[in-house]
Amino acid sequence: MRDLGVGFGYLLKGQRWVARHGRQYGFGLLPGLITLVLYAAALVALAVWGEDAVTWATPFADDWSSPWQGLFRGFLTAVLFALGLLLAVLTFTAVTLLVGQPFYESLSERVDADVSPDGTAPRSDLPLWRELWI
Repeated sequence: MRDLGVGFGYLLKGQRWVARHGRQYGFGLLPGLITLVLYAAALVALAVWGEDAVTWATPFADDWSSPWQGLFRGFLTAVLFALGLLLAVLTFTAVTLLVGQPFYESLSERVDADVSPDGTAPRSDLPLWRELWI
């Protein structure tokens, strides 16, 4: 139970640090915003060109009578967009963390330098690919 109190104390210290350094909070939100813009652009592209992709993928439906061809391709377009949206929801956090790794590393170094007694922060000399693997 003592570990829970220590962890909660670190949470409170972190919240106080963020309250004193408001610009750093915005810096930490930047990767999520970048990822959101990328995902929104991908979903808009899927909405705009999804029907063309479905038409390309279903040449066998070219000779179908009018209502069935439209219904079939419209259904597949909706399914394609729904799958794209599901993929976006499932991968958003992982991609945000991947995009944000350099941001969060820099932010971590700033926090460590600010709260350490001697004003220095531990640094890793590993390359980015190795850090990502770890």
